[in-house]
Amino acid sequence: MPGNHPPRGRRTAERKGDVRERAILDTCEALLEQKGYDAMTVGDIAQGAGITRGALYFYYGSKQEVVTALVARTVEHLWERSRATAQTDEPRQAITAAMQRTVELWNEHGLVMRTAIDLSLTVPEIGELWNHTADLFITAITAVLERAGIQAGTAPDQASAMARALCWMIERTFYHASQESREKLQEASATCEHIWLTSAGLIT
Repeated sequence: MPGNHPPRGRRTAERKGDVRERAILDTCEALLEQKGYDAMTVGDIAQGAGITRGALYFYYGSKQEVVTALVARTVEHLWERSRATAQTDEPRQAITAAMQRTVELWNEHGLVMRTAIDLSLTVPEIGELWNHTADLFITAITAVLERAGIQAGTAPDQASAMARALCWMIERTFYHASQESREKLQEASATCEHIWLTSAGLIT
């Protein structure tokens, strides 16, 4: 009957390839939880995604490439959630919101983030992704510090250098906390927020 069929050319439907790629990455993330990076195989990923090994190789050339794509997807989510807050909120609100979003991402994808950190020194593509993401956050943290009245510049007591130290401190703190429990992530967030607020001169 007329009107019962979707119009031709609707762009809301996902391409088959997109669905498969998402299934591959979702399976990879689940296998990181179940087996860990070293133990999981391309065959495991293909089986979990409901495709053959040959079909998986159409999308990714190796297990390392799958994990790299998973890291890329995860850091994109991390940046999307944090970017607008860091740019628009009043400094104190921006810091609180940024830390809350960091907790959310580590709760949802902590194993991917830890894997990225673990592999960043030995897998150049992952190292480049992780360092680029850190640079984006350093820029955002710098902007928050400057809005809070910290002088722009690269000297140790100026915004850019302070932002770099804060970024890597947050990474290390969450990395270790995520190996313990979600409660530890909340404690890590509170600690990092306090240090950031203190660095920005918003509390003493």
